[in-house]
Amino acid sequence: MATGTKTEYEPVIGLEVHVQLKTASKMFCGCAVQFGAPANSLTCPVCLGLPGALPMVNRQAVEYGIRVGLALNCQIAHRVKFDRKNYFYPDLPKGYQVSQYDEPLCFDGELQLPIHDASGQPKICRITRAHLEEDAGKSIHMDGSTLVDLNRAGTPLIEIVGGPDLRSPEEAYIYLNTLKRNLSYLGVSDLSMEKGSLRCDANVSIRPKGQEKFGVRSEIKNLNSFRMVRAALEFEIKRHEQVLESGGTLTQQTLLWDDEKQETRSMRSKEEATDYRFFPEPDLATFDVPREWVEQVRATLPEMPEKRLLRFLDDYKLSEQDAEYLVGDKALADFYETALKLMDEPRKVAAWVVGEVTRELNDRNAAIGDLKLTPEELIELIKLLDAGKLNNITAKEVFHAMVETGEGAMTAAQRLNKLIVQDDDAMNAVIDEVIAEFADKAVADFKAGEEKALGFLIGQCMRKLKGKANPKELGPKIAARING
Repeated sequence: MATGTKTEYEPVIGLEVHVQLKTASKMFCGCAVQFGAPANSLTCPVCLGLPGALPMVNRQAVEYGIRVGLALNCQIAHRVKFDRKNYFYPDLPKGYQVSQYDEPLCFDGELQLPIHDASGQPKICRITRAHLEEDAGKSIHMDGSTLVDLNRAGTPLIEIVGGPDLRSPEEAYIYLNTLKRNLSYLGVSDLSMEKGSLRCDANVSIRPKGQEKFGVRSEIKNLNSFRMVRAALEFEIKRHEQVLESGGTLTQQTLLWDDEKQETRSMRSKEEATDYRFFPEPDLATFDVPREWVEQVRATLPEMPEKRLLRFLDDYKLSEQDAEYLVGDKALADFYETALKLMDEPRKVAAWVVGEVTRELNDRNAAIGDLKLTPEELIELIKLLDAGKLNNITAKEVFHAMVETGEGAMTAAQRLNKLIVQDDDAMNAVIDEVIAEFADKAVADFKAGEEKALGFLIGQCMRKLKGKANPKELGPKIAARING
């Protein structure tokens, strides 16, 4: 390589995503899984690891694990085996974590991303494994002290380990959003990063472009949002490049992300598997996973986002942007399809859901299930608009009132006095009043051929009618009165 030539590096990124499973009880005991309960109120001898306490596997957690594996196109193991992962941490009461080491429940899967690789093919990220384990407790740092809440200890987790197939922080961001979208269709977790039910660790290294061998890896923890994942990876890639370009040596380590300072800081040297001293969990016997059970779970899988997107494009002829938006939220897509059963106008209904409904959701920072609005009420509103009983402006006013009160469209329209005036005599009286008021200017301009003058006159009539008219009907009526 010529002297002074800057090496072009390629990032290699793999993500480990921990998903807390939405079961009623913990992984190996009967304690409830509940966010926000008083500290240390949801514990028992089993999840505290007290002597003589014996664990029992939560069948629902295993079934949820199979569900996740099938959705990620994984192979499902023929037996379940648990192992002890030994390490000391203040919020790990047993001194070990029950996990899976050499025999994960799910393996050899893949996730297709909505982007293309350099060859123009859909970007595929391998899913190396997805294994079951129990969560640790939670350390709360305050006023120079650390408090420990063990309510979370023992909560079922599935850890989804992606292959080292991502080549930029943006690809990692897309991967996480795609994975979260797919998992949301399964109903196995609430996927809330704020509540800790979705967490991500990122592994990153760099290597000269064209080199097959991986570089020295860093693992970044404490990533509380997808935005943080992207920012932390961008910082760490630049740091790796600067170290290598300056002739330094990188060391494998675990890092924390400081979002306030927008930088990583060292947590500890990176452990290898041998450091955890894995061995089979002696208190839990292995058990078979019958193929009949796997097929029963497969039969319950919903239509996944990729197939639903194609159906929305093919059957409903939606724009790609609208289809992707709707499919991105299962509850919103379900709301849309329920509404379509009442009115076979896919694009018209989509325009309302993607437009006004979404605007309300964003303004309220709410989910569709939180709105005081049913698909039936939305369709009632659209039909009032189609029937000419509301115009585009008053329909939106009525819609916002419906969301606020939970009223039906007709009830809200009548209460707000927004129904369009159907009395021709009353409408003609207002038109004549406006023509007389603006005879010297707007009416004269219209007679002289200035079409925009008609828009002004329509606006004046709408004002006097308090919006209770259809502008498309007013235009011909005004023109006829002027010319007649």
